[in-house]
Amino acid sequence: MNSTFQRNRALPSLVIALLFAVLAGCGSSKLEPIPKNGTILAFGDSLTVGVGTTEANSYPSVLAELTGLTVINSGVSGETTDNGLIRLREVLDNTNPDLLILLEGGNDILRNRNMSETKANLAAMIELAQSRDIPVVLIGVPQKALFSNSAPLYGELADECQLVFDDSLIAELQRSPSMKSDHVHFNEEGYRKMASDIFELLEDNGALQ
Repeated sequence: MNSTFQRNRALPSLVIALLFAVLAGCGSSKLEPIPKNGTILAFGDSLTVGVGTTEANSYPSVLAELTGLTVINSGVSGETTDNGLIRLREVLDNTNPDLLILLEGGNDILRNRNMSETKANLAAMIELAQSRDIPVVLIGVPQKALFSNSAPLYGELADECQLVFDDSLIAELQRSPSMKSDHVHFNEEGYRKMASDIFELLEDNGALQ
């Protein structure tokens, strides 16, 4: 009788302890700090290239300024995810980055590609990086709808692969005419905003010391 009473009294304390453990886990950093001499690989299409502004104002160049790290601009205008998947292996071999920022799929969406195939290509890119212990930060691309955030496949991939992920950055910029150079690409102000938001995402998730 006494032992049962003691066990029942202990239960609330155990529940509280477990709750604190869960909350601590939710607040923990998702990325390891990038070394001071580390390298970030910005991989993607024309939004990574910086079409609409100068190379110096592309988001990878501005991110390099903000972080003090080497940020490699590996963007190819017009690239679709099937071609990006073919290209990524060699780029990883040549750069061996500490972190991959993946921003691809916009051209698939513009060309009405099969979204299941796009998701499979992105998943293979993520797996390729993770197999080399390279963490991936995923930037979502919106559907062709005025008020949408990123296409559902990006959130699905982020959940399935446990990625640091931004759902709304690109969509919000594309809804801001003052940030754009044409209907798809950004201007200097837009790319600088993009770099600033990615900087904050990396900082909030522990990648920047």
